[in-house]
Amino acid sequence: MTSIVELFPKCRKLAYDARQQLAQVERHTSSVGELNLLLEELHHQLQLMDDLVLKETPAQRQVWKRKISELRHEASTLQQQGQQAEYNRIHNHNNNNNTNNYTAQRQELLLRRRHRRNDDTDQMNLVDETTSLDQSHYMVNDLIGQGQMSLQELQQQRRQLRGIKGLVANINSRLGLSQATMRIIERRDITDAYLVFAGMVVTCLVIYFVWF
Repeated sequence: MTSIVELFPKCRKLAYDARQQLAQVERHTSSVGELNLLLEELHHQLQLMDDLVLKETPAQRQVWKRKISELRHEASTLQQQGQQAEYNRIHNHNNNNNTNNYTAQRQELLLRRRHRRNDDTDQMNLVDETTSLDQSHYMVNDLIGQGQMSLQELQQQRRQLRGIKGLVANINSRLGLSQATMRIIERRDITDAYLVFAGMVVTCLVIYFVWF
């Protein structure tokens, strides 16, 4: 059965494809129908994630709910922008059909296109740069979420080890467990603490290098 960890990258890919499709719709090189198909599939996958998130631990559940909410908000925004772009395209098309001097306007548009070719290239570069920044933003959010879940798991393991230490202390008082064994358990507790702090430092370094 598909897990939420496997399904989330697929949803991110659908959101990225939808952004690319929206850019084509706004440039009138594609129809809004393909965009709507991508958004419908994205909504379907998000509904599946809503069901799978209930199987996660309470701490991880909050992280996944935030990610699902961000994707759902982005899908709604893309759908509104696609509808607006399609409306503008139809409106412009109707205006062109109602113009009697179509040939003269066509020649004028061709001349403008030659002058604006460089401007269109700059706009395309800006669109690509925005897309790249969005991808970096999602990557950083993923790293932060993974770091939070790792820290929570380490903290839970530490609490479990403390409980084991107390249990062993009770057994020691009843059965006369040797002091050497207790020292080994204490050293293990100290080693686990070092691992927790090392994990925190590594996570911070990864976030720093990815962000900057």
